[in-house]
Amino acid sequence: MSASTPPSTGTAPVAGAFGVADVAGAVGSASAEFDADVIVVGAGPGGSTAAYYLARAGLDVLLLEKTTFPREKVCGDGLTPRATRSLVAMGIDTSDWAHNQGLRILGGGHRLELPWPELASYPGHGLVRTRHDFDEVLARHAQKAGARLREGTNVTGPVLDARGRVVGVTTKSGETFRAPLTVAADGVSARIALGLGISKRDDRPMGVAVRGYLPSEARTRDDWLESHLELWDGPREQGRLLPGYGWIFGVGDGRVNVGLGVLNTSEAFGKVDYKDLLRRWLEGIPDLAGVELDGPVRGAALPMGFNRKPHYRDGVLLIGDAAGAVNPFNGEGIAYAMETAEVAAEIVAQALGRPVGPSREKALAEYPRALAARYGGYYTLGRWFVGAIGHPEVMRLATRYGLPRPLLMRFTLKLLANLTDPRGGDALDRVINGLTKIAPAA
Repeated sequence: MSASTPPSTGTAPVAGAFGVADVAGAVGSASAEFDADVIVVGAGPGGSTAAYYLARAGLDVLLLEKTTFPREKVCGDGLTPRATRSLVAMGIDTSDWAHNQGLRILGGGHRLELPWPELASYPGHGLVRTRHDFDEVLARHAQKAGARLREGTNVTGPVLDARGRVVGVTTKSGETFRAPLTVAADGVSARIALGLGISKRDDRPMGVAVRGYLPSEARTRDDWLESHLELWDGPREQGRLLPGYGWIFGVGDGRVNVGLGVLNTSEAFGKVDYKDLLRRWLEGIPDLAGVELDGPVRGAALPMGFNRKPHYRDGVLLIGDAAGAVNPFNGEGIAYAMETAEVAAEIVAQALGRPVGPSREKALAEYPRALAARYGGYYTLGRWFVGAIGHPEVMRLATRYGLPRPLLMRFTLKLLANLTDPRGGDALDRVINGLTKIAPAA
């Protein structure tokens, strides 16, 4: 059966950060055949961002979320200036969120604090906000823009018409929702993509991250994101070097987010108890050793470097983790979920302003090309980087001889965080931008 849905209550459309057009006159509300103009599956950062921009463009948007808010998600909770830019573009008030001014790096016996670069394209600060309520903030913001949010709606797969085109989704409860286009923001599970036979690529990097929370009044308002390039299971002089990298991010509420990530290029990938690994590493941090974790340690996979393609097929656009859009250089996912959502929203709005048929498909076919142009070369560099640091001796040499060189580390920060100005930047920006242009977008 088709679920009944109330009419859209969208606000007056305005242009989004990527120039989403006002197509309300061309599209209007959903027809009798459909329940919405667009269905967005998943109300994480990507899905809610897409729903926000689509609703602001005057479209009738149905946002389906399998859980109910508030809810937990495994994440480091740290937001770089890239994610901060996306939040500012959406009009999210972050004035009372925990702010940070840059990255503190520890490794090879060295400690270096690198401020976020001063750029025209991105703000000079990052943020920290727990996923316990971060996703809900974005989902409610999308609701205010006119998107219709249904919580507790677990989408199980796509609905196909006689031509094999997706015209809706089914849910665990047996409901069916129909729309001419679907945005799949259903995370690493990617049920919509799998329903179309779009499997993950094994030639792309994959990471595993675990995180927990520790009480720490001393660190909770630290305005640096702390990254450990070497993990030791005790004092450096007596301990053993562990695989992966770690982080300590002050949350601002009396706790810190502590976690570590391991890449599938490491020999230890899939062979160790990651939660035990986290506890052993923390025992080597003097002010955190012996502190009881506030709640359980949780883990999740990190799909990197566009490990799921194509990003558009038969009426479905993949965004965020469903598209494997996590940055392979640093494991950042939120910024890229929000950015791919903005791109998808612009293209969907333009496509729905055209008649059904070749003209609409031509507009939709631009989505994978836009992602390849924006991220393809950079993600190729990231795959090469991941392959290199999977060897412990490479990481040891890099930390020992790289960290004492501030200019090299400023370059590395810009490269790993993908923070450059595309035009009018400094010499480091020009080098990085040049490298991403010549790297093949495979």
